[in-house]
Amino acid sequence: MRDRKDEVQAQGLEVLGISFDSVEENRAFAEKFKFPFKLLCDVDRTVGLAYGAADSKDAGYAKRISYLIDGEGRIQRAYPNVKPDEHLDQILADLGG
Repeated sequence: MRDRKDEVQAQGLEVLGISFDSVEENRAFAEKFKFPFKLLCDVDRTVGLAYGAADSKDAGYAKRISYLIDGEGRIQRAYPNVKPDEHLDQILADLGG
């Protein structure tokens, strides 16, 4: 994954990733793949259930879903089938950037 953090910040955006993994697992992932964005832990799947990324608390993996949320906390757009290598371009295009 190429680092596009500067491009995201120039648009006034913040990208957060959320997974069911522990802090240690997220840290290892971020280091291994040079992931440039913050990763949050949802080990009890509360966020995953609320946002449709998990069907139950027993889900092994989160679905790759993304949401564009405005500064007021409102969901502006949902992306139900995220392809990581293309997704940021899709979001920037949707924002007109």
